[in-house]
Amino acid sequence: MAKNTKVSVDVGVVLDLDNKIGKIGLSCINLSLSDFYAKHSHYKTRLVLHARDSKNDVVGAAAAALDLLKNVEVKAIIGPATSVQANFVIELGEKVHVPIITFSASSPSLASIRSPYFFRATRSDSSQVEAISAIVRAFRWREAVPVYIDNEYGVGIIPYLTDSLQTVDTQIPYRSAISPFATDDQILKELLKLKAMQTRVFIVHMSLRLGSMLFTMAKKEYWVKPYVPRSKSVENFRVQWKRKFHHDHPDLVDAELNIYGLWAYDATIALAMAIERVAGTMNFGFRKGNISSNSTDLETLGVSQIGPSLRQALSNTRFKGLTGDFLFINGQLNSSTFQIVNVDGNGDGARRVGFWVTGKGLVKRLKSTTANTSKNSSSNNNSTTLSTIIWPGDTAPVPKGWEIPTNGKKLRIGVPVKEGFTQFVNVTRYPGTNASKVEGYCIDLFNAVVAELPYAVTYEYVPFANPDGNSAGTYNELIHHVSLGTFDAAVGDISIVANRSLEVDFTLPYMESGRVSMIVPITDDESMKAWVFLKPLTWDLWVTSLVFFIFIGFVVWVLEHRINEDFRGPPSHQVSTGFWFSFSTMVFAHREKVVSNLGRIVVIIWCFVGLILTQSYTASLSSFLTLQQFEPTVTTIDELIKKGDFVGYQNGSFLKETLKSLGFDESKLVPYKSAEDCDQLLSKGSKNGGVAAAFEGPTFIHLILAQNCSKYTLVEPASILEAPRWKNISNIQEFNTDGLGFAFPKGSPLAPDVSRAILKVTEGDKIKEIWGKWFGEMGTCPDRSNSVPSNRLGLNSFWGLFLIAGITSCLALIIYFGMFIYRNRGVLKPSDTRVSMWSRILNLLKIFNQKDFKSHSFKKSIVDDGSGITVPVMGEPSPSSYSINTDFHGEQGTPSAEDVYHNQNELTFCREEALFIEHSETSQGTFTAIELACENC
Repeated sequence: MAKNTKVSVDVGVVLDLDNKIGKIGLSCINLSLSDFYAKHSHYKTRLVLHARDSKNDVVGAAAAALDLLKNVEVKAIIGPATSVQANFVIELGEKVHVPIITFSASSPSLASIRSPYFFRATRSDSSQVEAISAIVRAFRWREAVPVYIDNEYGVGIIPYLTDSLQTVDTQIPYRSAISPFATDDQILKELLKLKAMQTRVFIVHMSLRLGSMLFTMAKKEYWVKPYVPRSKSVENFRVQWKRKFHHDHPDLVDAELNIYGLWAYDATIALAMAIERVAGTMNFGFRKGNISSNSTDLETLGVSQIGPSLRQALSNTRFKGLTGDFLFINGQLNSSTFQIVNVDGNGDGARRVGFWVTGKGLVKRLKSTTANTSKNSSSNNNSTTLSTIIWPGDTAPVPKGWEIPTNGKKLRIGVPVKEGFTQFVNVTRYPGTNASKVEGYCIDLFNAVVAELPYAVTYEYVPFANPDGNSAGTYNELIHHVSLGTFDAAVGDISIVANRSLEVDFTLPYMESGRVSMIVPITDDESMKAWVFLKPLTWDLWVTSLVFFIFIGFVVWVLEHRINEDFRGPPSHQVSTGFWFSFSTMVFAHREKVVSNLGRIVVIIWCFVGLILTQSYTASLSSFLTLQQFEPTVTTIDELIKKGDFVGYQNGSFLKETLKSLGFDESKLVPYKSAEDCDQLLSKGSKNGGVAAAFEGPTFIHLILAQNCSKYTLVEPASILEAPRWKNISNIQEFNTDGLGFAFPKGSPLAPDVSRAILKVTEGDKIKEIWGKWFGEMGTCPDRSNSVPSNRLGLNSFWGLFLIAGITSCLALIIYFGMFIYRNRGVLKPSDTRVSMWSRILNLLKIFNQKDFKSHSFKKSIVDDGSGITVPVMGEPSPSSYSINTDFHGEQGTPSAEDVYHNQNELTFCREEALFIEHSETSQGTFTAIELACENC
């Protein structure tokens, strides 16, 4: 009676029942139902399984699913087993509203179907890529080759894997796609191809059958696989499953329970729980559409009425299964932890070496992830995060991830073919055999560097030449061929510049870095030595200094002439005194005192400016007199461009494009091949078929000057780019080089090792031996320096000082005139309105030219006239102190009694303010001089 009360729900199972995976999955599904209903006997529903064999074929899986949906009208389908088979079955499930639950189809591409009726009870392959990248990053492997099955399952993970490896700066130089039907011979052929490459890190992603064939030949595995926590329920189920499976399939004695079987078990429970939730709420039948006699099998399919409710129930199902917490998020099984296992091909089995946890990275033990989260997160780059790994060859040291191919192929090292500067690289071609001999400083150095590598490298030098033996192109073109893979590296006198580094990876420089300089002829003009004192300063600085000397003299005169006797007198005397004072401050020879506060401020600032100017001038003049015994014929690029001169550059170098970008016309650029060619061009001059200057990098300049010490000189970069228009940063940067280096393709694992080897060689005695062999004792010029002074002093170096002096002086004038006009505001606004403005201004100017007896400078001493009356005086009166002169003849012109009383040889005063009166006898009568100390007297 109990049986009759249960509701049977038909569920389809589509698996490859002829292989081990399918049989293991079906047995786990059956055990799952037995265990589930044994614990939940009160449930009203019972799942009835209808298994179909997909025959390991896409068409077989589709036919099986179609049969289950049409003839059995199953309410859900568990399966199919592979991602390739799942594609069409998922589309069918969405059409008829039947959930498709797969426990083994893991291709990320299935998620792109975006079917709400697709549930993946296994982890998507895309969830593994972060763990894989973490391992690659931990061991600092620069390259990795994915080896995958060439079908939906294998191809689907590649975009995710590529993106993840790029985030850890690891490149994929090759992708090895192996057909799912590949034979042993085809697999061996692909393995030999991989063995011939440099990369030794392989990421394998393929089916169990194909992977077993591959690893049978490769012998060693290092895998990432899902982690299932150990529990008593898992162990009990493993024992139960093994007993039942061996009973049902006694011929499969080596079968072992795998993760897919556990997922099949949990997926079946999830389906049974979801079915129970929707039982009794809806009809379990299919709703048929309009069917005609011409309808296809797909058109005759009905639509499950319970489908939408079952889909929602599955999405909300959550429980603790054998594999841990089981729940669907957007139809995908949640993933959090992967275990890293080291599989030994010698029969020692798999050994766990660590874990990868979402949000925490690589850890050695799971129990430490909570306490040491920050530590583990920061140590993801360190291989010590994992336990000791036994690598292929039974070695413990971490492999570098690449090695020289073992198939006898040598690295092709491209070398430039050139006619000059053969000390660096010299290619000698033997016409009879077409063989070439490559030698030079760069070649010997590269040989020494390779000898320092911790492993053997076989290589051969290949001249970058045409069939006739001539150069095949410029250095930039050689670099481009390295980036294309024509050469495995390039060795020679190759300058490290920014645009080349975009195509290749350079090693550390083995020769000095610096900036491009200009080699120019020298001239010894005796007639110009008389005027050498003018050369330290540029013309604009000379003119500015002269203008400021005049301006400062004027300012000091304005501030001092009303209160300072030293700045008074006839107009010519006052002008000369002002200029004399200003110019004499340059050598601190001025004798005049400055009494006003504003004047003192101006003079202090100007004395500071003069001190800086004189000291800088003296230093620059000394440099010119001691170093510049020979003058360069040209010092700046602007001179060359304005004159239309021809300039030289080394043939094939990067300087041609640089000079064009700086404004030179291409027709004015003349290439030279050697130091001898450069000498000939410079000797002829620009107007006689030669050049006016030659541009070179720091490496070759010393070679040219050493052979022509008395004829040429070096103009430093600061002088070359003197003009303001060279403030364009991009142009100036093109004049920089980082020295000479070796070039390798982008991402080449050889480049960092060669860089470290360069340091070993250049820090030892070997580099001196190689240098001496090719360059000998290359000294400097004995009679003079190799370079002229870098620059003359210009206004751009001192404009700040002049700005301060100018602002200070102008402020002093503004303050002074403001105070002066305020004190004499009565002159501009007289009580008599009939006085014109012009007359007012003239009266104000007259006052401006008079002494200011209110100033403290005229009250420094007191004179007693003997009658008890005192007079403030300021030393001996000078002719320039007389401002009002009156001739008295007898009684004529006598001032009124109210204002002034005077007699012969007598001094009197104004009633309110001091009035200084001086008179003396002359042949014509009495001469009286009066100076008013205030406007009210």
